[in-house]
Amino acid sequence: MSKKDFVGWLYDNNYMITPKLLDNIQDSFDFNGFFENKGKFLESQEDVLMLTEDLLKNLMKFELKETNFEKELDSNVEIISNYSSASNKKVVKDFVMYFRKRYEQIKGFLLTRSELQGVISLNRIIKKTENEPVALIGIVLEKNETKNGHFIITLEDPTGRVKVLIHKKNKEMMEAAEELVLDEIVGVTGVVGSDIVFGDALIYPEVPLKEFKKCSDDVCAVFTSDLHVGSDMFVEDDFKKFIGWLNLEYGDDDQKEMARKVKYLFIAGDLVDGVGIYPNQDKELVIKDIVEQYNKCAEYLGKVRKDIKIMICGGNHDALRIAEPQPVLNREFAGSLYKLENVYMVTNPSVINIHKVNGFTGFNVLMYHGYCFDYYVNNVNYIRMAGGYDRADLLMEFFLRKRHLSPTHSATLYMPDVDKDPLVIETVPDFFVTGHVHHDVVVKNYKNITMIGAGSWQKMTAFQEKLGHTNIIPSRVAVVSLKTRQVKVVDFGKE
Repeated sequence: MSKKDFVGWLYDNNYMITPKLLDNIQDSFDFNGFFENKGKFLESQEDVLMLTEDLLKNLMKFELKETNFEKELDSNVEIISNYSSASNKKVVKDFVMYFRKRYEQIKGFLLTRSELQGVISLNRIIKKTENEPVALIGIVLEKNETKNGHFIITLEDPTGRVKVLIHKKNKEMMEAAEELVLDEIVGVTGVVGSDIVFGDALIYPEVPLKEFKKCSDDVCAVFTSDLHVGSDMFVEDDFKKFIGWLNLEYGDDDQKEMARKVKYLFIAGDLVDGVGIYPNQDKELVIKDIVEQYNKCAEYLGKVRKDIKIMICGGNHDALRIAEPQPVLNREFAGSLYKLENVYMVTNPSVINIHKVNGFTGFNVLMYHGYCFDYYVNNVNYIRMAGGYDRADLLMEFFLRKRHLSPTHSATLYMPDVDKDPLVIETVPDFFVTGHVHHDVVVKNYKNITMIGAGSWQKMTAFQEKLGHTNIIPSRVAVVSLKTRQVKVVDFGKE
């Protein structure tokens, strides 16, 4: 196995190599000999994949640091959920299996509800007599409003289909049905009619009430998103103030005291403006090369004091596939960011546990950029009427109720992995942070989950104005005290 192959494998599998290690490899590293002494002779790259964690830890004498193992244990950061899947050709069967897996995952949440304990499969409806009570779980295949103002929804499960009538006089169920979207999975109780079920209640798989955790340490986490480095609308001066504040070089005494407590920084996607993302974007770029955009971003983040751990996921402007889940940022383009020792690259979405210390279980942070927000703002009436893009909190609450980050098939591109649906919200988070919309920072609490619609660092572009964004407010970040769970929005756009 050559040195080139070995180093390539390390990078492909999320290992960070220090310059000192590279020097050691050049001068003295004998791959086969080293592992032969450990009882394992490497003959191929496949042999490397069989290495145990113990062997990997032995490499620490050569200063090899694994980004998802040793690094996390040292810094109270643990990646709970990070997307990983081998690239392969997708066929129709994969999409079928994907929805079946999603159905089973969310059905499991619904079966914890007492109203659905007697649930039956849809093909057994025909064996029931009229007026007999039933409980059902299914995927929403169709949703139609009758001329009399009722809703008729068609549910589907692996065994069949059934129509459910929601009567307009049942106001509670009608309100619940207003937010129904295609392809989500719900529970229904009702009574059997002739070729139809008359619905009594609509049950969502939403998250349970979460323990409102606090820690004893007086530390803070900062949440932001959408830097868009490279854009001519990137507010560079404001971002430099932000970096200066984190480094205790900017602000009054109280502001510096707050900054001193910051130990974690979350950036929820769109670190750079990208290239070719929308028509005529090149006219709005001051850095037209994607690698140089990431290099500039790394220059800024490299100035952040090293005791602050920086969690980064991708977004739709980053140099990644647009299909979700998105993998970690591409090393070929964003290699300069990987050189920063306090940076943790995670997928979009991901769940990260922070500050697990002294017996405290830590806080789970669900980070998701939010590219699908555009679809739901335009297609969920109550969200659009309540303010649309200004109400990132309603969007996040919507997803927590569905237990899914984009339930509708056409809402976003996605990868149909057959093991499970990675967009299902399996872990109930303490914090849920999103970006994408560029409007003002929004902070709300839902079932003791702190929802944060993070702000951006880009003024309104001509393209955004054309899309109808009129309330873009950059340069504001959410600072959360992990001791009290209080949130303060700090504005770096003020003089």
